[in-house]
Amino acid sequence: MTNQAASQTQVRITMPPKKRWQDLTQTQKIAIGILSVLQFALLGAALWDLHGRTADELNGPKWVWTAVSFINFFGPIAYFLFGRKKVRP
Repeated sequence: MTNQAASQTQVRITMPPKKRWQDLTQTQKIAIGILSVLQFALLGAALWDLHGRTADELNGPKWVWTAVSFINFFGPIAYFLFGRKKVRP
């Protein structure tokens, strides 16, 4: 196959244009707002809880859990599920 034939058979894939805030529907804007508030609430709760605990009450170093907490949604949830040691009376 020649170069000319190969170039004629190539398919161009184009990405759709990125949406801007103005292009979103009211429902999409509200959903983004709610998810943003939820993300920051989870982050704040995780950092607040981390600040109030000693190193002995955590599964791993405090600085690691602080860094992990900044990973969207996954980080704070992982901290609450796996980062704190279970307290048994």
